[in-house]
Amino acid sequence: MKILYEASSTAIGGRKGSVKTEDGKIDMELSVPKGLGGDSGKGTNPEQLFGSAYAACFGGSVQMVAESKKIKLGDDMSVTANIEIGKTKDGDLQLRATLDCYLPGVDVETGEDLVNKAHEVCPYSRATRDNITVTLNLLLDE
Repeated sequence: MKILYEASSTAIGGRKGSVKTEDGKIDMELSVPKGLGGDSGKGTNPEQLFGSAYAACFGGSVQMVAESKKIKLGDDMSVTANIEIGKTKDGDLQLRATLDCYLPGVDVETGEDLVNKAHEVCPYSRATRDNITVTLNLLLDE
């Protein structure tokens, strides 16, 4: 793999600690959600961070696919990642993701094509493929 960019993040203290990037752009306290036995303190959590990263990356992939097909997307296109954590029947923790893709100004067929192709090329989708359930939803103007 030819490396185009590298980022480094350090988590200290696990879910009850903090996370910081080497450049200081992220420097956040972490808290454990009540659903996982915590107090839902003022900090963020890994699921929120993962969801934010996945939503941004997937949105960029949608834009990249649209540009390659000469399709104009509005500046208000968005991706919302809903990340769930639960237990499998064996008691292991497992993630599940739902990506709600809002693509105003395109028809259903075009939107589905863009979202499905983005799912093929997005690095986060490729990393999670066959590891977690990812549901793709297309939201259009009514």
